[in-house]
Amino acid sequence: MKRICVIGGSRYFGKVLVGRLQTAGHRVTVLNRGSAPPPEGTEHLLADRDDEAGLIAALGSRTFDAVVDQVCYTPVQAAIAARAFSGRTRRYVMTSTIEVYDPATAALPAVPPGTPVPEETVDPAAWLVRTDLPWHDPAYLQEHYAEGKRQAEAVLARHSGFAFATVRSAHVLGGGAAEFTGRLAHYTEHISRGTPVTVHAGALPTVFIHYEELAELLRWAATLTDATGPVNACSDGLLDVYGLGAVVAARAGREARYRSVAVGEPASPFSFDRHYAMSNARAKELGFSFSRTTDWLPDAVTEALAAADGAFAS
Repeated sequence: MKRICVIGGSRYFGKVLVGRLQTAGHRVTVLNRGSAPPPEGTEHLLADRDDEAGLIAALGSRTFDAVVDQVCYTPVQAAIAARAFSGRTRRYVMTSTIEVYDPATAALPAVPPGTPVPEETVDPAAWLVRTDLPWHDPAYLQEHYAEGKRQAEAVLARHSGFAFATVRSAHVLGGGAAEFTGRLAHYTEHISRGTPVTVHAGALPTVFIHYEELAELLRWAATLTDATGPVNACSDGLLDVYGLGAVVAARAGREARYRSVAVGEPASPFSFDRHYAMSNARAKELGFSFSRTTDWLPDAVTEALAAADGAFAS
């Protein structure tokens, strides 16, 4: 049994993570601001992670075998966490994102076209950190989400107080109404209604992961491996917007329609005019096994369709 602290952990794959940690016999502490109740059977600490003194006070004398940080978005937040948890945990796992590889948001090493990028493409140990930028401004943070994640990784990677791993998640799907981003719902709604899905000309493929698979990988990263550094988390198989639309169309019993956008015009989620699909080879080498996107995607689409029907009925 291990003592695990999950920062966030009250919704979507974080809630699944907490449940899986409990099922595995671990003692789980959930730390958040109290905007949503934590899963049953957990210790609940109320704290604003941006308030360093309040965070340290909430932690008290507690120590943990591992911390899983699901809501670290800026280098400032990472620096506060590094100070607050130094000496309190042996291992720190941050939930990061495929967005760190987006070539539209940073100058990154070139890879051959169509090649899934490995972790070393973005090395947090070498990334420039700027804590003086306006990370407290929600509009700035939203516009610089990928850079905030890169710099947060960098701060934690350089901290010597604990072993650090960062899980870079692919686009997360599944869960029906629990999938709060609305990106899959965008497709189910448009295709069910017969309205066109907007796409880039020559849209490029990307990678996805089921929310339960991501929860399991985070459990593995926190409790079943000593690996440090970045780990990409994506199911096997590249998929473009047309492949996704075909699965939705088959489940909805409708024909998918598309409209190409002009250069610079926004398109639907998961339609990309640039390449940043990830490689999951490192996680496999470390012992984690992935599903195939095409194996779980049809059921995820069915859940999304059912959630839309339920919302309409209510």
